[in-house]
Amino acid sequence: MSHIRLCEPWTSQSTPVLVTTVRHLSPGREAAVRHLGGGSRPRRVLGHDEGVTPPAADATPPHPVHLVVGEEELLAERAVQDIVTRARAADPETDVRRMRIGEIAPEDLAEHLSPSLFAEGRVVVLTSAQEAAKGMATAVLRYAAEPADGIVVVLVHQGGARGKSFADDLRKAGAEVVRCDRLTRPAERADFVRAEVRRLGGKITGDALEVLMEAVGSDLRELASAAGQLVADTGGAVDEKSVRRYHRGKAESSGFTVADKVVAGDRAGALEALRWALVLGVAPVLVADALADAVRTLAKVGAAGRGDPNRLASSLGMPPWKIRKAQGQVRSWRPEGLAVAFAAAAEANADVKGAAADPEFALERAVRRIIDAREMR
Repeated sequence: MSHIRLCEPWTSQSTPVLVTTVRHLSPGREAAVRHLGGGSRPRRVLGHDEGVTPPAADATPPHPVHLVVGEEELLAERAVQDIVTRARAADPETDVRRMRIGEIAPEDLAEHLSPSLFAEGRVVVLTSAQEAAKGMATAVLRYAAEPADGIVVVLVHQGGARGKSFADDLRKAGAEVVRCDRLTRPAERADFVRAEVRRLGGKITGDALEVLMEAVGSDLRELASAAGQLVADTGGAVDEKSVRRYHRGKAESSGFTVADKVVAGDRAGALEALRWALVLGVAPVLVADALADAVRTLAKVGAAGRGDPNRLASSLGMPPWKIRKAQGQVRSWRPEGLAVAFAAAAEANADVKGAAADPEFALERAVRRIIDAREMR
């Protein structure tokens, strides 16, 4: 029976990386599912936060066979590093060998998996496991059935249909599985950034989180790098002002900035932000999507009433800080105005996706119409 670990954001205060439900955990850590990267104590992030002191490593010896599966490259790298760290905590002299599975023969693998004369620890990392030929897959599964003491095998598999039967066989053979699925939803990436900042000993406000994600984008590695830089340079208190200071240009010209000024009724500021965004190459469709999201958020929050943001979060499908912010904004809107704004945002989306000859003019018109709608009395 395999043991499964998930690469997901988490909020626990414990320090080890990738804590899971497997029986190899120390007492009191079972049943916790966390994001790759440890607890709230500061820790080095792949070279981005030099000078930050890492927490003490978990000295529990790792499982003999691991399957790291998923497309999220950064999380897979951290999963492998966590296994290596745990192995070296148990045996500081542990040797690490990395190789692509399609570039070695089964007989070569047998040599890497044979105990040494002096019984030193060893971690053998086999990347691109989805490329394993039949003979190699058989050799790995044979080893998984009777692993050698002190030797840990880590297979990194991208997931998907290719090599799926090999991955399934590894699970059945008892491999400890670490899932590193791609984070596709903005909420998942927001949880990742929040956990990343917390892991480094910092705290990020909701507004700062939104601006950071708009400025940096969806690439997890870049988000991790930006989070590490901000925590290191601010002393841990990451607010909107600090994000805008370090990401000036992108943050000031994002679709989010335009939309935020629009729903707040800042006509001059919204038009200036829109023109600056277009000059810097922000795609019109991103601005249109941000406008639609901002109006849709106001409509949903307004319809929900003045409830507790923390309680409304699950039913509305958005974080409490976003609900709290929208509750303050929607007070300046009438239902009739929101209906007009909703129609304007929908028209702008259609225009930038081909219905209009000039998408930039269509966006400026939408900005004016939405602000006019806010002023309806």
